[in-house]
Amino acid sequence: MREDDPLLRFRPEFPILEKTVYLISNSLGAMPRGAEAALAEYAGTWKTRGVRAWAEGWWEMSVSVGDGIAPLLGARAGSVSMLPSVTVAQAVVLSCFDFRRRPRVILVEGEFPSVRYVYDELAVRLGAEIVVVPSPERDGLAVDEEQVATAIDDRTSAVVLSHVLFKSAYVTNLTAIVNAANRHGAEVVLDVYQSVGTLPVDVEALGVRIAAGGVLKWLCGGPGAAFLYVHPELRKTFHPALTGWFAHRRPFSFEDDMDLRDDAFRFLLGTPAIPALYAAREGPKIIRAAGPDAIRAKSGRQTGQIIRFAQARGFAVSAPRDPERRGGTVAVDFPHALEVSRELNARDVCVDFRPGVGIRLSPHFYNTDGEIAAAFSAIDEILGGEQWKAWVGRPMPVT
Repeated sequence: MREDDPLLRFRPEFPILEKTVYLISNSLGAMPRGAEAALAEYAGTWKTRGVRAWAEGWWEMSVSVGDGIAPLLGARAGSVSMLPSVTVAQAVVLSCFDFRRRPRVILVEGEFPSVRYVYDELAVRLGAEIVVVPSPERDGLAVDEEQVATAIDDRTSAVVLSHVLFKSAYVTNLTAIVNAANRHGAEVVLDVYQSVGTLPVDVEALGVRIAAGGVLKWLCGGPGAAFLYVHPELRKTFHPALTGWFAHRRPFSFEDDMDLRDDAFRFLLGTPAIPALYAAREGPKIIRAAGPDAIRAKSGRQTGQIIRFAQARGFAVSAPRDPERRGGTVAVDFPHALEVSRELNARDVCVDFRPGVGIRLSPHFYNTDGEIAAAFSAIDEILGGEQWKAWVGRPMPVT
């Protein structure tokens, strides 16, 4: 443990770290102690206040919780709406476009599949023409930003891409893409799931008017809560077809016709998952206290440490070597990596495996340097002692 690492002061806030080497924050962030208390608060409120809880805070939570995330996006208060998942958030966004006027949607190879599914299926049924820009590397591990920019034209409604690719942690340089989108009147829809919480994000500085992400991973907020940012100026003209009664100006008038609100409630649907919103408050509080700049600096150092350990063993590495172009994850691959990953998890060294890139290792601000060394020592032992063989042929786990 680096005793001079000020970020380790937050380590006691995450109980799982007491017994587990937790290197899987790219998939599910460690639970803060405060999340358990928040869920107990929810249970107590429901138990004692019943239906009155809606008027005592529940109704506003889909935006008030978003206000806790807005500073981590460089966004204004009141511009972030909470939704159940990024899939839903992306569906709400695409329902705002008129594909009869501008039919093209540009996607990038290497995008997270759930986002691809929404656009390939729902957007196409709404009349969209999908253009997928190929990756310059195998398995969609990087983005050719200039090629994406060149693909944008006056028929383009949206350019949908990730700030950080989920397999390789490649950080997309958005400058040329945003500039081209602005020239042609298109919108960049940025997936920030793998960036917010592990590197500083400023949507205003990036010139991005739509962004979606979730608290599940680097924000340590648990499942069932995602966020959608829409710039207030764009919100005035963005009219979602996928909507619900929470978006109505007068929801309790139960009118047949929709009259959309002008604020962040405009992008809400039906009744939100209130327990998930309670849990979602806590992780972002800690991230704000730790500071995105400090987290980014530590992430760059520790992911660099992983790369050096991997290269010393001759492992393949699917992550940019330039720390400025690398997010919080390094994937390492070698023979029997799937089976090794399963043995690691059985030993309380939490990682995950993705086909084509291998074992993903994702240190966060609460991890020590010693934990990274311990993970590689365990890999050495599993390979040397052939304990990986016990996992051959077993069904693929869900991680």
